[in-house]
Amino acid sequence: MERLRFQLVTPERRLLDIECDEVQLPGSEGYFGVLPGHTPLVALLKIGEASYREGRRESFVAIGEGFAEVSDDIVTVLCDFAEFPSEINLGQAEKDRAQAEEELKTAGVETFEVIHARLETAVTRMRVAGRR
Repeated sequence: MERLRFQLVTPERRLLDIECDEVQLPGSEGYFGVLPGHTPLVALLKIGEASYREGRRESFVAIGEGFAEVSDDIVTVLCDFAEFPSEINLGQAEKDRAQAEEELKTAGVETFEVIHARLETAVTRMRVAGRR
């Protein structure tokens, strides 16, 4: 049975380098899945929840913006940050979300995108932390 090699790298570390059966990623145009034999592609990624499946076991990772390359059954993701559920401080993520929501109420054009990205990051971390 064919498998994928999934490599997940941030500027600070290599988080994953494993074999798996399927990868799901948060593309800039929406989530997409990769199975063995997938057509080669390069995709922009947004902040969101990445997942990978080994048999029936599914695992989740919070990831930041970046890009993915799929080629010859190798999925390589380069992103700003990546965290396993066990690495996420849920209390801090909830505080970050509340602070970003409050700041969005008075955000100007020049600060909106930065604050919104902080909100997306906090919400993603909360979602992934809940999957422990």
